[in-house]
Amino acid sequence: MRSVPALSFVLLALVLASCGGDDGGGDSASGNVQFLVFGDPEELKAYREVIAAFKSEEPDVRVQLVEASDRDDLLARLATSIAGGRPPDLFLLNYRFYGQFAEKGQLEPIEERVAESDAFEEQDFYPQALDAFRFDGKLSCLPQNISSLVVYYNKALFRKAGLPLPRGDWTWKEFVDTAVKLTDRKREQYGLGVEPSLIRIAPFVWSNGGELVREDLSGFALDGPTAQEPLRQFMLLHTAYRAIPSEEEVEAEDDESRFMNGRLGMILSSRRSTPAFRTITDFDWEVAPLPRFKEQAGILHSDAYCLTNCSGTRTPPGGSWSSRSARRVSGSLRAPDVPSRRSARSRSRTPSSTRV
Repeated sequence: MRSVPALSFVLLALVLASCGGDDGGGDSASGNVQFLVFGDPEELKAYREVIAAFKSEEPDVRVQLVEASDRDDLLARLATSIAGGRPPDLFLLNYRFYGQFAEKGQLEPIEERVAESDAFEEQDFYPQALDAFRFDGKLSCLPQNISSLVVYYNKALFRKAGLPLPRGDWTWKEFVDTAVKLTDRKREQYGLGVEPSLIRIAPFVWSNGGELVREDLSGFALDGPTAQEPLRQFMLLHTAYRAIPSEEEVEAEDDESRFMNGRLGMILSSRRSTPAFRTITDFDWEVAPLPRFKEQAGILHSDAYCLTNCSGTRTPPGGSWSSRSARRVSGSLRAPDVPSRRSARSRSRTPSSTRV
């Protein structure tokens, strides 16, 4: 569970400073807010509950929750609505995709609004989450969460194969040996599921001393030996060891479903998979850190709430919104990721070996 001052802050700040909102300097706000999100059923239910709680405190504000089916649908709706001149006021965006909107000036910077808030400061948030949403040095969005990439594993399959559970400092070789021993193709059971993308391979490149991008930003640096070795090792998992499902098999049954059905020993994923995996009743599962090549490394993911820029027609920051921003709504939001605000997860610690 996590508290929702960040969400209530954005909603109220938006209402009092949006294109259609009204901040007459009084103690109440009015207007219409369109809020575009996507998420698992548990997340969407939580958003509805938060909006209902917000409405009880601000009855003159109408918040319309627009639920996209997935991230691709959200991005498509966002791009289309911006091009058509009718974008949502507020939307949830992953750090991997926000740059294209920030570069075109389509996001409303919020740094001044955060600076004038008496509810929290930038220092209250994990710096990695904030830095992921800075453009030209200015904070563009308010991070909702921060999540690391981990190894989820099926404890029952480990026991059945007679394998020790992963230790905190396991090596790539141990990881590969484990994936091979967990594979039983007669049962259509595989040792590992991993999305074939750069963000999944990145921490292993860093672990081996490599970099993704050249220092002068002129292009990728994946042609060097320190980057090539992890790439080659991932290919071997698929081609030589056959410990990863084929593309056709993943098309028929995605990795997350195969894991939940008990036929995948390990899967690389962020904490977004946790709500779905908590519904598993047939076996116990646990998480382990990523294996290392040379040094321990990781990668962080973050989503944030962003405001669309209304061509300079927004009311300048200030007024009474900041003093009420985090006090209007009390409640909690079930989130699949670690909250980006430190106080919402006082026991969390961001490892120094991770990057956004």
